Amino acid sequence: MPIETNHPMHDWLHALPLVAILRGLEPTQAVEVGRAIAEAGFRVLEVPMNSPQPLESIRALQDALGNTCLIGAGTVLNTQAVDDVANAGGRLIVMPHADTEVIHAAKARGLYCVPGVATPTEAFAALAAGADALKAFPAEQISPAILRAWRAVLPKTTPILPVGGISPTNMDVYVAAGAAGFGIGSALFKPGRPTPDIAQAARDFAAGWHALNHG
Repeated sequence: MPIETNHPMHDWLHALPLVAILRGLEPTQAVEVGRAIAEAGFRVLEVPMNSPQPLESIRALQDALGNTCLIGAGTVLNTQAVDDVANAGGRLIVMPHADTEVIHAAKARGLYCVPGVATPTEAFAALAAGADALKAFPAEQISPAILRAWRAVLPKTTPILPVGGISPTNMDVYVAAGAAGFGIGSALFKPGRPTPDIAQAARDFAAGWHALNHG
């Protein structure tokens, strides 16, 4: 389902609605990895907070790519982390859960917020708290059939981004069920993976998305 042109995250997601999840990223490699992924067309990059010195990586990515990419943090679990990310220059909060206090804190700081949800109850509560999009997590437990049922009741303008087990070859069934994009983790980046391999994986995902949508 395409991102609506008036949606707050349209500018970041409409060209390539894939979020790079850089779990385990080291600050010393942040810019090199970030540039390789951005060159493939990714415009949203998150550094999970359980990575080594995540705030340093976020600051480095924001300095290098902040004019063209939306940089932020994943695995944000509490309101203190929201403040830390904002102070490091991050503009995106991604969560594995739907804690409404964290969502409110993110919006109070003027950040984009994408909480993780696994049920319609969580999804509606997250939207009421101000979520900009929803992370369907883990996607392995949220089948396309379940996503289709969600789509029937959630606002049509809400982007839903499945995360977990996504590959260039299984995006189609989720898009058919109403996914607007995806979060891509270890299939794209993992610690120790050479940058050329990361760049190739990023290109493969981008090509998979464009083939799916432009045939």
